[in-house]
Amino acid sequence: MGRIETFKLDIAPLSQSPRKIWVYLPNSYDSTNKKYDVLYMFDGHNLFYDRTATYGKSWGMKKYLDKNNIDLVVIGEDCNHTGEKRLDEYCPYPAIKTRWLQENITPEGDITAAWFVNQLKPYCEKKYRIYKERSHVGIAGSSMGGLMSAYCITKYNHIFSKAACLSSAFFFCEKALIELIRETEFKDTKIYLDVGSKELHSKSSLTKGIDLLLRVNHEFTMKKCMTYPNLVVNGTHSEESWEKLLPTFIPFLFND
Repeated sequence: MGRIETFKLDIAPLSQSPRKIWVYLPNSYDSTNKKYDVLYMFDGHNLFYDRTATYGKSWGMKKYLDKNNIDLVVIGEDCNHTGEKRLDEYCPYPAIKTRWLQENITPEGDITAAWFVNQLKPYCEKKYRIYKERSHVGIAGSSMGGLMSAYCITKYNHIFSKAACLSSAFFFCEKALIELIRETEFKDTKIYLDVGSKELHSKSSLTKGIDLLLRVNHEFTMKKCMTYPNLVVNGTHSEESWEKLLPTFIPFLFND
């Protein structure tokens, strides 16, 4: 069985510093000297245990990796649990107000992304036997974390070669994200993107959600990224739904 470790790391100038970090180490970690592929993730508290998950249900990441004996290190950062600060920290651009978002967002996603690259990643590479090379390094998240994963795989494509963007909140800053994608020269890159058929509660909203997913996917494919766009039948905006997608996006990203 794999094991979970936690530690705290300074995340200033963002608040709630130091921030808790969750790390999954595979069963083989203590019996070998090899290095491991690594997946960095947002909302670390939601990944492994139901008891720490915001809504009482986790992604079941440890259970899935253990059951399938997958040699992958997963490193998740706790979001900011103060009020709506998670929205600020996981939004890289000024957000467009919609019926889902009425309050103002102070975009701090660029700070969060830079922290992942310049502080969290180097710290973990010293602490754990994980690869530094981008071909072995991925990033993933859902909702706002999905938006951040798309942002990170684009702005820091020299750092990450793989991304999973589940139920992503692209509608907050679609135009700015697409402009960034168009300006970026991508290396060999894999990107998983999805939307659940039950996330949006009307046919018109679902149509708009699918159209947005396909527009973002199109921009990535135009840059020669290998993508996996997925309409998840009966998929909801929940950890329970995202857990069921682990057997889809993990092998797609790390099949080599």
